[in-house]
Amino acid sequence: MTAYQAEYAWVGGAVARDVRIEVERGIFTAVSRGESEADIRLPGLVLPGMANAHSHAFHRALRGRTHGERGTFWTWRNQMYAAAERLDPDSYRDLARAVFAEMAMAGYTAVGEFHYLHHGPDGRPYADPNAMGHALIEAAAEAGIRITLLDTLYLQSSVDGKPLEGVQRRFGDGDLDRYSERVALLRPQRHARIGAALHSVRAVPAESMAAFAERHGEIAHVHLSEQRAENEQCRAVHGRTPAELLDDSGFWHGGSTAVHATHLSEQDIRILGGKSSSVCFCPTTERDLADGIGPARRLADAGARLCLGSDSHAVIDPFEEARGLEMNERLATEQRGHFSPAELVAASAGHASIGWDDAGEIAVGKRADLVCVRLDSVRTAGSDPEGAILAATAADVSDVIVDGRHIVADGRHTTIDVRRALAEAIPRGQRR
Repeated sequence: MTAYQAEYAWVGGAVARDVRIEVERGIFTAVSRGESEADIRLPGLVLPGMANAHSHAFHRALRGRTHGERGTFWTWRNQMYAAAERLDPDSYRDLARAVFAEMAMAGYTAVGEFHYLHHGPDGRPYADPNAMGHALIEAAAEAGIRITLLDTLYLQSSVDGKPLEGVQRRFGDGDLDRYSERVALLRPQRHARIGAALHSVRAVPAESMAAFAERHGEIAHVHLSEQRAENEQCRAVHGRTPAELLDDSGFWHGGSTAVHATHLSEQDIRILGGKSSSVCFCPTTERDLADGIGPARRLADAGARLCLGSDSHAVIDPFEEARGLEMNERLATEQRGHFSPAELVAASAGHASIGWDDAGEIAVGKRADLVCVRLDSVRTAGSDPEGAILAATAADVSDVIVDGRHIVADGRHTTIDVRRALAEAIPRGQRR
């Protein structure tokens, strides 16, 4: 058993002072208040581990490389495809290892990796058909965080059924049966769970959606209405919105997650809220790609559960994502105060959306994930502890504990030189 003494800790939805936290075999066994002897003292504010509910690890190779022209989401996508074309299992593992370690340093203790980069550059499977997925699982283990591999179905290039072409051939399995056969070969590990994703209504025929939901619906994510063009195409082909089309297929339920959900109708909001689905906002990516501002507050009020992700990794900072959720609402409504600090912390700890229901709280019986945030930095000095979620950045994270293991200490990853790992991995990922 290890006993921690926290100066401040987020317990039961609020900040408490002088909190003793006992951990045994990676689980919280006691949480109490008051000064006491402890093995390790944790300064600043201690938060529950944060979940990055939506990640594309290889997109990290694009940071700082896509702003030479104005462009659109669709021109950015061409640059993303170019990055995807160059990766193999070894270079993908190296890149993902560095990216997941960067996440750990930022305070993330688990990641939902939305994985569609499956096969070789010409679309032919590797000898191990899940070589790229195994590379991601191995990378997470080395970085010290948990992963949910959201293995993604991707069968066509447009809503009207155009075939995959170019690098997109890496993404596809041909049909749902072959996808299901490949995914069945993946096995969960202590740090890894296997989920599923339907890439989008652009990438999957409507006739395959119901069968996908039936076979793979326990933990299932989807890109939803990120771009207006997707909605327009879906209405033109299917006579309904993407959310309505997926609802007809039985996709929405408490274990499903809509990613982005930017351009929704009132009926779409009622569908997602009524089914208690999760909605994952990725504010730093959504502003980087000029997607727009989604109706986060209205979705929460309708019954949807909010979580957060860093998606394309233009920024890896859970505090910035949480701030973005609130600040986007302020910009859209010209009013302040839409989400309380407690709601922002809860959205940041959205482990349930990626299948880790036993994490995300400092409470007895939960996984022992802790994130220490400095309250004496140039950013947080003078802030109330409760307000740190709106003042801190990833640079203020001093220590991270995952399943009882100290992964980050004094601002440094305990096993990986993250700066060097990124510098070495990103040129490899970009090399032709």
